[in-house]
Amino acid sequence: MLAKITSGATVGLNATLIDVEVDIADGLPSFTIVGLPDKAVEESKERVRAAIKNSGADFPSTRITVNLAPADLPKAGPSYDLPIALGILIAGGQIAPDVSDSLFFGELSLDGNLRHTNGILPMTYLAKEKNFKKVFIPKVNEKEASVVSGVKVYSIESLLELVRFFNKTIDILPASKVSLSALLSTTQAEFDFSEIIGQEHAKRAMEISAAGNHNIFLKGTPGSGKTMLARALPGILPRLTEDEALEVTKIYSITGNLSPGQAIITTRPFRSPHHTTSRIGLIGGGSNPSPGEISLAHRGVLFLDEFPEFPRHVLESLRQPMEDGVVTISRAKGSVTYPAQFLLVSASNPCPCGYFGDPKRACKCMPGQIQRYQKRISGPILDRIDLHVDVPSVETQKLVGKTDDSESSKDIQRKVQSARNIQTKRFKATKLKSNSEMSTRNVKEFCSLPPECRTMLLSAAATMNLSARSYFKIIKIARTIADLEGTKDISFNHLAEALQYRPKDTEF
Repeated sequence: MLAKITSGATVGLNATLIDVEVDIADGLPSFTIVGLPDKAVEESKERVRAAIKNSGADFPSTRITVNLAPADLPKAGPSYDLPIALGILIAGGQIAPDVSDSLFFGELSLDGNLRHTNGILPMTYLAKEKNFKKVFIPKVNEKEASVVSGVKVYSIESLLELVRFFNKTIDILPASKVSLSALLSTTQAEFDFSEIIGQEHAKRAMEISAAGNHNIFLKGTPGSGKTMLARALPGILPRLTEDEALEVTKIYSITGNLSPGQAIITTRPFRSPHHTTSRIGLIGGGSNPSPGEISLAHRGVLFLDEFPEFPRHVLESLRQPMEDGVVTISRAKGSVTYPAQFLLVSASNPCPCGYFGDPKRACKCMPGQIQRYQKRISGPILDRIDLHVDVPSVETQKLVGKTDDSESSKDIQRKVQSARNIQTKRFKATKLKSNSEMSTRNVKEFCSLPPECRTMLLSAAATMNLSARSYFKIIKIARTIADLEGTKDISFNHLAEALQYRPKDTEF
């Protein structure tokens, strides 16, 4: 007898339908799975056999063939356990439910219970897009799937419970829908901006960075507060929108970084990989391509401390994602595209010893050492960073002074949120989320400059040898500064402040 169950597979950030066809025929006992299964899918044979027996059902002692179609698409992971087990029970005549409008997804344990399974959110969206009325998933993934409206989510704890439901001996109610807006909140940071002593210029740059999602480079001596500034940044970022939260949650769902029982990612991600991270770890990849750190930092912060210590080929791999906001990973089996719209915060010392240019401590590095250290970061990478900020050491007397006048992260976040709301309204008819995402055509459309500003910018471009990319980045930064002030047009002062954040010389 033949049974057909519908499941799904994740391809990149989206999902595609997989037909699980189970045929039970006369012959010597065997269990074969075809359709490009990986090792985890092959091992499902033992999990399914034990789960069916331990659920009190009979496992057929005949020839069982499972086909995962389409056959040319690689299948990975243990999520096909549930549809395979259900297909065996239907093909064996032990249950006879109507599953034509349902999608099944979940990993089985040996006792028949369903375990937490990655990729539930993309699967639930797939069910909605393909007009499936029901989706059956593990109980532990209930909240994650319940954020999707338009499809009934049935969360089950075990294979036995599902069999009893189809035999109508028990009733299972669909899960209640989860409201996204009630879950979203401001990101909690490790430090508050009121705790950062001095560094007013750097804190202003961080405020602009958060308001327009501009990449920022902090350069200063050891102990000047670069890391503290970076780790305080999440506390002033605007709240995730519902669309952004779902984008981020999809990434965390397929990578297994979504905690069991968690519905969605409610705050902006903050990722801080060590400088020994490999290119694949940062960008993503592998034989079965998976997202890297830049995708896990999507709509959040990617903090690269000790920036020049990263291998050059790793840093160079950032160039295309920083420009396009996506990363495409190509392998012999195919290619996948992951979003990578992150805010890059990079920090560095000015030289190997860290004290080049410091007024109090002498630098011990040779000129050649300093030059080699600074050249570890290429010009094209630096040109893609919007804000370049020097972070000087803090004077000792300020450390014991009062800090009551310092602006708190909560106060700064309100201003940043207001500026981001202006940008959301401005880009309502586009797919843009922030000023940093504007293309050259968008800059010309949304950032008109008065004659005096245009004259000053052309003069600065000639004096500072600005590239075309830097020219338009300055305009985007000026637009963000104007948004922070709540003004409609870019003024001379906005443009002058934006120019302060370009590198002052050819070194860094």
